[in-house]
Amino acid sequence: MPTNINDKLISWASDIDPGTIRQAEKTARLPIVEGHVALMPDAHVGIGATVGSVIPTRNAVIPSAVGVDIGCGMIAAELDVTDHQLPDSLEPLLGRVERAIPAGVGKGHDDVARKADAWLSAHRPATELSTDRSVKAAKQFGTLGSGNHFFELCLDERGRVWVVLHSGSRGIGNQLAQAHIAKARRLAKDLELRLEDPDLAWFVEGTPEFGAYIADMLWAQDYAAANRAQMMDNAMREVFGFLGFGRETRRINCHHNFTSRELHNGQQLWITRKGAIKADLGDLGVIPGSMGTRSYIVAGKGNAASWTSCSHGAGRRHSRTQAKKLFTKADLAEQMAGKVWLAKRAESLVDEIPSAYKDIDQVMADQSDLVEVRHTLRQVLNYKGT
Repeated sequence: MPTNINDKLISWASDIDPGTIRQAEKTARLPIVEGHVALMPDAHVGIGATVGSVIPTRNAVIPSAVGVDIGCGMIAAELDVTDHQLPDSLEPLLGRVERAIPAGVGKGHDDVARKADAWLSAHRPATELSTDRSVKAAKQFGTLGSGNHFFELCLDERGRVWVVLHSGSRGIGNQLAQAHIAKARRLAKDLELRLEDPDLAWFVEGTPEFGAYIADMLWAQDYAAANRAQMMDNAMREVFGFLGFGRETRRINCHHNFTSRELHNGQQLWITRKGAIKADLGDLGVIPGSMGTRSYIVAGKGNAASWTSCSHGAGRRHSRTQAKKLFTKADLAEQMAGKVWLAKRAESLVDEIPSAYKDIDQVMADQSDLVEVRHTLRQVLNYKGT
Protein backbone atom coordinates (compact mmCIF):
# COMPACT_ATOMS: atom_id res chain seq x y z
CA MET A 1 0.00 0.00 0.00
CA PRO A 2 1.24 3.53 -0.73
CA THR A 3 2.78 6.02 1.68
CA ASN A 4 2.04 9.73 1.35
CA ILE A 5 5.49 11.31 1.72
CA ASN A 6 3.82 14.70 1.21
CA ASP A 7 0.88 16.05 -0.78
CA LYS A 8 2.97 15.99 -3.97
CA LEU A 9 4.70 12.62 -3.61
CA ILE A 10 3.28 9.12 -3.00
CA SER A 11 5.48 6.03 -2.72
CA TRP A 12 4.76 2.31 -3.02
CA ALA A 13 8.36 1.41 -2.09
CA SER A 14 9.08 -0.29 1.24
CA ASP A 15 12.78 -0.46 0.31
CA ILE A 16 13.90 3.03 -0.69
CA ASP A 17 16.86 5.20 0.25
CA PRO A 18 16.65 8.86 1.31
CA GLY A 19 18.53 10.02 -1.79
CA THR A 20 15.82 8.60 -4.04
CA ILE A 21 13.13 10.43 -2.10
CA ARG A 22 15.08 13.70 -2.21
CA GLN A 23 15.48 13.39 -5.96
CA ALA A 24 11.80 12.62 -6.49
CA GLU A 25 10.82 15.60 -4.36
CA LYS A 26 12.66 17.89 -6.79
CA THR A 27 10.49 16.59 -9.60
CA ALA A 28 7.32 16.83 -7.52
CA ARG A 29 8.03 20.51 -6.80
CA LEU A 30 8.11 21.47 -10.48
CA PRO A 31 5.33 23.94 -11.39
CA ILE A 32 4.32 21.84 -14.40
CA VAL A 33 3.47 18.76 -12.28
CA GLU A 34 -0.29 18.26 -12.03
CA GLY A 35 -1.17 16.44 -8.81
CA HIS A 36 1.40 14.10 -7.30
CA VAL A 37 4.40 12.12 -8.50
CA ALA A 38 4.02 8.37 -7.87
CA LEU A 39 7.06 6.30 -6.89
CA MET A 40 6.89 2.64 -7.81
CA PRO A 41 8.29 -0.03 -5.43
CA ASP A 42 11.45 -0.39 -7.54
CA ALA A 43 12.30 3.34 -7.40
CA HIS A 44 15.95 4.38 -7.29
CA VAL A 45 18.09 7.39 -8.22
CA GLY A 46 18.36 8.17 -11.92
CA ILE A 47 19.64 11.01 -14.09
CA GLY A 48 17.31 13.97 -13.60
CA ALA A 49 14.08 12.16 -12.78
CA THR A 50 13.93 9.10 -10.54
CA VAL A 51 13.86 5.66 -12.13
CA GLY A 52 10.56 4.08 -11.11
CA SER A 53 8.61 7.36 -11.08
CA VAL A 54 5.35 8.35 -12.76
CA ILE A 55 5.10 12.07 -13.50
CA PRO A 56 1.84 13.76 -14.54
CA THR A 57 2.22 17.10 -16.33
CA ARG A 58 -0.19 19.45 -18.03
CA ASN A 59 0.88 20.98 -21.35
CA ALA A 60 4.56 20.12 -20.85
CA VAL A 61 6.96 17.17 -21.02
CA ILE A 62 10.41 16.64 -19.45
CA PRO A 63 12.71 14.89 -21.96
CA SER A 64 15.08 13.50 -19.32
CA ALA A 65 12.12 12.02 -17.45
CA VAL A 66 11.46 9.81 -20.45
CA GLY A 67 15.21 9.19 -20.45
CA VAL A 68 17.81 8.31 -23.05
CA ASP A 69 16.54 4.81 -23.81
CA ILE A 70 13.22 5.98 -25.22
CA GLY A 71 10.68 3.18 -25.42
CA CYS A 72 12.80 0.67 -23.51
CA GLY A 73 10.58 -2.17 -22.40
CA MET A 74 9.75 -5.86 -22.30
CA ILE A 75 8.37 -8.46 -24.66
CA ALA A 76 7.29 -11.95 -23.61
CA ALA A 77 5.98 -14.87 -25.65
CA GLU A 78 4.19 -17.92 -24.26
CA LEU A 79 4.80 -21.22 -26.08
CA ASP A 80 2.76 -24.42 -26.29
CA VAL A 81 5.84 -26.25 -24.93
CA THR A 82 6.29 -27.66 -21.42
CA ASP A 83 9.36 -28.29 -19.27
CA HIS A 84 9.03 -32.06 -19.86
CA GLN A 85 9.57 -31.48 -23.57
CA LEU A 86 12.85 -29.60 -23.16
CA PRO A 87 16.11 -31.48 -23.85
CA ASP A 88 18.50 -32.24 -21.00
CA SER A 89 20.97 -29.58 -22.18
CA LEU A 90 20.07 -26.07 -23.30
CA GLU A 91 23.68 -25.03 -23.93
CA PRO A 92 23.38 -25.39 -27.75
CA LEU A 93 20.38 -23.02 -27.68
CA LEU A 94 22.46 -20.33 -25.97
CA GLY A 95 24.87 -20.32 -28.92
CA ARG A 96 22.03 -20.18 -31.45
CA VAL A 97 20.38 -17.25 -29.67
CA GLU A 98 23.67 -15.37 -29.45
CA ARG A 99 24.11 -15.65 -33.22
CA ALA A 100 20.50 -14.72 -33.99
CA ILE A 101 20.27 -11.74 -31.61
CA PRO A 102 23.43 -9.62 -31.67
CA ALA A 103 24.19 -7.88 -28.38
CA GLY A 104 26.60 -5.38 -26.91
CA VAL A 105 27.19 -1.65 -27.13
CA GLY A 106 26.97 -0.43 -30.72
CA LYS A 107 26.80 -3.90 -32.20
CA GLY A 108 24.66 -4.70 -35.20
CA HIS A 109 24.37 -7.54 -37.68
CA ASP A 110 24.10 -7.12 -41.43
CA ASP A 111 21.59 -9.94 -41.88
CA VAL A 112 19.32 -8.58 -39.14
CA ALA A 113 19.75 -5.01 -40.38
CA ARG A 114 18.42 -5.86 -43.85
CA LYS A 115 15.07 -6.66 -42.22
CA ALA A 116 14.92 -3.10 -40.94
CA ASP A 117 14.50 -1.58 -44.41
CA ALA A 118 10.77 -2.20 -44.71
CA TRP A 119 10.04 -0.85 -41.22
CA LEU A 120 12.20 2.25 -41.62
CA SER A 121 10.72 2.96 -45.05
CA ALA A 122 7.21 2.85 -43.60
CA HIS A 123 8.12 4.84 -40.46
CA ARG A 124 10.05 7.95 -41.35
CA PRO A 125 11.43 9.85 -38.32
CA ALA A 126 10.28 13.43 -37.80
CA THR A 127 13.87 14.66 -37.53
CA GLU A 128 15.79 14.01 -40.72
CA LEU A 129 18.59 11.66 -39.76
CA SER A 130 22.16 12.08 -40.92
CA THR A 131 23.58 9.30 -43.06
CA ASP A 132 25.51 7.94 -40.07
CA ARG A 133 22.41 7.90 -37.87
CA SER A 134 20.31 6.28 -40.57
CA VAL A 135 22.89 3.53 -41.02
CA LYS A 136 23.06 2.98 -37.25
CA ALA A 137 19.27 2.81 -36.94
CA ALA A 138 19.16 0.16 -39.65
CA LYS A 139 22.11 -1.88 -38.39
CA GLN A 140 20.90 -1.91 -34.78
CA PHE A 141 17.30 -2.87 -35.60
CA GLY A 142 16.77 -6.35 -34.16
CA THR A 143 19.71 -6.11 -31.75
CA LEU A 144 19.81 -6.34 -27.98
CA GLY A 145 22.26 -3.83 -26.54
CA SER A 146 24.10 -4.24 -23.25
CA GLY A 147 23.71 -3.56 -19.52
CA ASN A 148 20.47 -4.98 -18.18
CA HIS A 149 19.07 -5.88 -21.62
CA PHE A 150 18.59 -9.62 -21.94
CA PHE A 151 16.98 -12.68 -23.52
CA GLU A 152 15.67 -15.46 -21.27
CA LEU A 153 13.97 -18.84 -21.57
CA CYS A 154 11.65 -19.29 -18.60
CA LEU A 155 9.17 -21.73 -17.10
CA ASP A 156 5.96 -20.64 -15.39
CA GLU A 157 4.17 -22.26 -12.46
CA ARG A 158 2.45 -24.69 -14.85
CA GLY A 159 5.71 -25.74 -16.48
CA ARG A 160 4.89 -23.77 -19.68
CA VAL A 161 7.83 -22.28 -21.57
CA TRP A 162 8.12 -18.51 -22.08
CA VAL A 163 10.65 -16.40 -23.95
CA VAL A 164 11.27 -13.00 -22.33
CA LEU A 165 13.32 -10.16 -23.79
CA HIS A 166 14.30 -6.66 -22.61
CA SER A 167 15.52 -3.90 -24.95
CA GLY A 168 14.77 -0.42 -26.27
CA SER A 169 15.50 2.08 -29.03
CA ARG A 170 19.25 1.44 -29.09
CA GLY A 171 21.70 4.11 -30.29
CA ILE A 172 19.26 6.13 -32.35
CA GLY A 173 16.88 6.61 -29.42
CA ASN A 174 19.78 7.66 -27.22
CA GLN A 175 21.07 10.19 -29.74
CA LEU A 176 17.65 11.75 -30.30
CA ALA A 177 17.02 11.93 -26.55
CA GLN A 178 20.40 13.49 -25.77
CA ALA A 179 19.87 16.20 -28.38
CA HIS A 180 16.45 17.15 -26.98
CA ILE A 181 17.62 17.02 -23.34
CA ALA A 182 20.48 19.41 -24.19
CA LYS A 183 18.04 21.70 -26.01
CA ALA A 184 15.69 21.74 -23.01
CA ARG A 185 18.56 22.62 -20.68
CA ARG A 186 19.63 25.52 -22.91
CA LEU A 187 16.06 26.78 -23.14
CA ALA A 188 15.63 26.65 -19.35
CA LYS A 189 18.84 28.62 -18.93
CA ASP A 190 17.75 31.23 -21.45
CA LEU A 191 14.40 31.57 -19.65
CA GLU A 192 16.21 31.76 -16.26
CA LEU A 193 14.00 29.06 -14.77
CA ARG A 194 16.55 28.39 -11.98
CA LEU A 195 15.79 24.67 -11.72
CA GLU A 196 16.95 22.60 -8.77
CA ASP A 197 18.31 20.14 -11.34
CA PRO A 198 18.98 21.34 -14.91
CA ASP A 199 18.08 17.86 -16.18
CA LEU A 200 14.47 18.53 -15.16
CA ALA A 201 14.07 21.12 -17.92
CA TRP A 202 10.87 20.81 -19.94
CA PHE A 203 9.25 21.78 -23.22
CA VAL A 204 5.88 23.57 -23.25
CA GLU A 205 3.10 22.28 -25.47
CA GLY A 206 2.47 24.47 -28.51
CA THR A 207 6.12 25.40 -28.98
CA PRO A 208 8.28 24.13 -31.88
CA GLU A 209 10.63 22.44 -29.39
CA PHE A 210 7.76 20.49 -27.83
CA GLY A 211 6.40 19.39 -31.19
CA ALA A 212 9.81 18.25 -32.40
CA TYR A 213 10.49 16.28 -29.22
CA ILE A 214 7.11 14.53 -29.13
CA ALA A 215 7.43 13.53 -32.77
CA ASP A 216 10.91 12.07 -32.26
CA MET A 217 9.93 10.45 -28.99
CA LEU A 218 6.89 8.71 -30.47
CA TRP A 219 8.98 7.51 -33.42
CA ALA A 220 11.66 6.12 -31.06
CA GLN A 221 8.98 4.37 -29.00
CA ASP A 222 7.67 2.71 -32.15
CA TYR A 223 11.22 1.76 -33.17
CA ALA A 224 11.80 0.20 -29.73
CA ALA A 225 8.61 -1.87 -29.90
CA ALA A 226 9.41 -3.02 -33.44
CA ASN A 227 12.99 -3.80 -32.42
CA ARG A 228 11.73 -6.10 -29.67
CA ALA A 229 9.23 -7.72 -32.01
CA GLN A 230 11.96 -8.40 -34.59
CA MET A 231 14.21 -9.99 -31.95
CA MET A 232 11.34 -12.11 -30.70
CA ASP A 233 10.64 -13.31 -34.25
CA ASN A 234 14.32 -14.24 -34.59
CA ALA A 235 14.28 -15.95 -31.20
CA MET A 236 11.20 -17.98 -32.06
CA ARG A 237 12.93 -19.27 -35.18
CA GLU A 238 15.91 -20.44 -33.13
CA VAL A 239 13.91 -21.92 -30.24
CA PHE A 240 11.60 -23.92 -32.50
CA GLY A 241 14.50 -24.89 -34.73
CA PHE A 242 16.36 -26.17 -31.68
CA LEU A 243 13.35 -28.06 -30.33
CA GLY A 244 12.05 -29.27 -33.67
CA PHE A 245 8.45 -28.42 -32.73
CA GLY A 246 6.21 -25.88 -30.95
CA ARG A 247 4.35 -22.67 -31.63
CA GLU A 248 3.81 -19.29 -30.00
CA THR A 249 0.42 -18.88 -28.29
CA ARG A 250 0.53 -15.21 -27.23
CA ARG A 251 2.82 -12.21 -27.03
CA ILE A 252 2.99 -9.17 -24.72
CA ASN A 253 5.02 -6.09 -25.73
CA CYS A 254 5.13 -3.12 -23.33
CA HIS A 255 7.20 0.06 -22.83
CA HIS A 256 8.55 1.22 -19.49
CA ASN A 257 10.37 4.43 -20.54
CA PHE A 258 7.81 6.61 -22.29
CA THR A 259 5.22 9.33 -22.12
CA SER A 260 1.67 9.37 -23.45
CA ARG A 261 -1.32 11.70 -23.38
CA GLU A 262 -4.01 10.19 -21.15
CA LEU A 263 -7.27 11.14 -19.49
CA HIS A 264 -7.07 11.18 -15.67
CA ASN A 265 -9.58 12.75 -13.30
CA GLY A 266 -11.33 14.35 -16.25
CA GLN A 267 -8.12 16.05 -17.42
CA GLN A 268 -5.90 15.43 -20.43
CA LEU A 269 -2.40 14.99 -19.00
CA TRP A 270 0.99 13.83 -20.20
CA ILE A 271 1.88 10.79 -18.08
CA THR A 272 5.60 10.11 -18.14
CA ARG A 273 6.67 6.70 -16.88
CA LYS A 274 10.39 6.49 -16.24
CA GLY A 275 10.93 2.85 -15.36
CA ALA A 276 7.22 2.08 -14.99
CA ILE A 277 4.62 0.14 -16.97
CA LYS A 278 1.10 1.27 -17.84
CA ALA A 279 -1.20 -0.85 -15.67
CA ASP A 280 -4.74 0.25 -16.44
CA LEU A 281 -7.48 -2.27 -15.76
CA GLY A 282 -6.63 -5.44 -17.68
CA ASP A 283 -3.40 -4.13 -19.25
CA LEU A 284 -0.92 -6.99 -19.53
CA GLY A 285 2.67 -6.32 -18.53
CA VAL A 286 6.01 -8.05 -17.98
CA ILE A 287 7.96 -7.33 -14.78
CA PRO A 288 11.43 -8.91 -14.70
CA GLY A 289 13.45 -9.51 -11.59
CA SER A 290 17.20 -9.89 -12.05
CA MET A 291 19.11 -12.44 -14.12
CA GLY A 292 18.88 -15.11 -11.42
CA THR A 293 15.44 -14.49 -9.91
CA ARG A 294 11.79 -14.60 -10.90
CA SER A 295 9.87 -12.53 -13.44
CA TYR A 296 6.13 -11.89 -13.58
CA ILE A 297 3.34 -11.65 -16.14
CA VAL A 298 0.80 -9.24 -14.66
CA ALA A 299 -2.54 -7.60 -15.37
CA GLY A 300 -3.14 -4.02 -14.27
CA LYS A 301 -5.75 -3.09 -11.69
CA GLY A 302 -6.16 0.50 -12.90
CA ASN A 303 -5.15 2.15 -9.62
CA ALA A 304 -5.83 5.87 -10.04
CA ALA A 305 -3.37 6.97 -7.34
CA SER A 306 -0.49 5.40 -9.32
CA TRP A 307 -1.71 7.01 -12.54
CA THR A 308 -2.56 3.43 -13.60
CA SER A 309 1.06 2.31 -13.41
CA CYS A 310 3.28 -0.34 -11.81
CA SER A 311 6.98 -1.11 -11.43
CA HIS A 312 9.14 -2.08 -14.40
CA GLY A 313 11.35 -4.54 -12.53
CA ALA A 314 13.15 -5.10 -9.26
CA GLY A 315 15.10 -1.84 -9.32
CA ARG A 316 18.76 -1.47 -8.44
CA ARG A 317 19.92 -1.50 -4.83
CA HIS A 318 23.57 -0.94 -5.79
CA SER A 319 24.93 1.05 -8.71
CA ARG A 320 27.03 -0.74 -11.29
CA THR A 321 30.21 0.71 -9.80
CA GLN A 322 29.21 -0.37 -6.28
CA ALA A 323 28.24 -3.85 -7.46
CA LYS A 324 31.67 -4.38 -8.99
CA LYS A 325 33.27 -3.43 -5.68
CA LEU A 326 30.94 -5.55 -3.55
CA PHE A 327 30.72 -8.77 -5.58
CA THR A 328 32.96 -11.13 -7.52
CA LYS A 329 32.44 -13.38 -10.51
CA ALA A 330 32.42 -16.29 -8.05
CA ASP A 331 29.46 -14.67 -6.26
CA LEU A 332 27.68 -14.34 -9.60
CA ALA A 333 28.36 -17.97 -10.51
CA GLU A 334 26.91 -19.07 -7.17
CA GLN A 335 23.75 -17.04 -7.69
CA MET A 336 23.35 -18.37 -11.23
CA ALA A 337 23.76 -22.02 -10.24
CA GLY A 338 21.47 -24.38 -12.16
CA LYS A 339 20.91 -21.99 -15.09
CA VAL A 340 22.44 -21.84 -18.55
CA TRP A 341 24.18 -18.49 -18.98
CA LEU A 342 27.31 -16.81 -20.33
CA ALA A 343 29.47 -18.15 -17.50
CA LYS A 344 32.70 -17.58 -19.43
CA ARG A 345 31.91 -13.84 -19.44
CA ALA A 346 31.12 -13.62 -15.73
CA GLU A 347 33.72 -10.89 -15.20
CA SER A 348 31.75 -8.59 -17.52
CA LEU A 349 28.42 -9.39 -15.88
CA VAL A 350 29.20 -8.89 -12.17
CA ASP A 351 27.38 -5.52 -12.13
CA GLU A 352 24.19 -7.43 -13.09
CA ILE A 353 24.43 -9.90 -10.19
CA PRO A 354 21.00 -10.51 -8.58
CA SER A 355 22.26 -9.11 -5.25
CA ALA A 356 22.70 -5.71 -6.93
CA TYR A 357 18.91 -5.53 -7.22
CA LYS A 358 16.05 -5.23 -4.78
CA ASP A 359 14.07 -8.29 -3.74
CA ILE A 360 11.59 -8.78 -6.59
CA ASP A 361 9.18 -10.65 -4.33
CA GLN A 362 9.03 -7.66 -1.96
CA VAL A 363 8.53 -5.36 -4.93
CA MET A 364 5.58 -7.46 -6.04
CA ALA A 365 4.13 -7.52 -2.52
CA ASP A 366 4.41 -3.72 -2.36
CA GLN A 367 2.29 -3.32 -5.49
CA SER A 368 -0.42 -5.87 -4.86
CA ASP A 369 -2.94 -3.02 -5.24
CA LEU A 370 -1.50 -2.10 -8.66
CA VAL A 371 -1.31 -5.45 -10.47
CA GLU A 372 -2.58 -8.99 -10.35
CA VAL A 373 0.05 -11.70 -10.94
CA ARG A 374 -1.04 -13.97 -13.78
CA HIS A 375 2.14 -16.07 -14.08
CA THR A 376 5.39 -16.41 -12.16
CA LEU A 377 8.39 -17.24 -14.32
CA ARG A 378 11.74 -18.76 -13.36
CA GLN A 379 14.68 -18.55 -15.76
CA VAL A 380 16.41 -21.64 -17.08
CA LEU A 381 18.54 -19.83 -19.70
CA ASN A 382 19.86 -16.26 -19.68
CA TYR A 383 21.66 -14.38 -22.46
CA LYS A 384 22.78 -10.84 -21.65
CA GLY A 385 24.72 -8.32 -23.69
CA THR A 386 28.26 -7.56 -22.53
